[in-house]
Amino acid sequence: QVQLVESGGGLVQAGGSLRLSCAASGRTFSSYVMGWFRRAPGKEREFVATISWPSGRITYYADSVKGRFTISRDNAKNTVYLQMNSLKPEDTAVYYCAADTSRTINIVTTEYEYDYWGQGTQVTVSS
Repeated sequence: QVQLVESGGGLVQAGGSLRLSCAASGRTFSSYVMGWFRRAPGKEREFVATISWPSGRITYYADSVKGRFTISRDNAKNTVYLQMNSLKPEDTAVYYCAADTSRTINIVTTEYEYDYWGQGTQVTVSS
């Protein structure tokens, strides 16, 4: 069983930055593909970013955040991060981290392939 706990959300003005963290339980964090998703009010949950295991050499982003968001991981701390810069009001959402523990592929962009999810952290960007 893997537990994921997100933190770092909050209220920020447009153009500002936030860094989200997701702390994972378990002794094999380095073997998890990690991802970030978000759900905006009235919308379906959507993919934001993913990072490969074990080293995080491969990353992949949704077009809407490419060049503004950066995903990274620290295996020593069992933590994945999402650095969000140049935030826009349309980035307002609940952000979720997710773990794929299958060790079958390097990166994952689809929800159904992740087997563990955090509870989410609210990010609100004011205009």
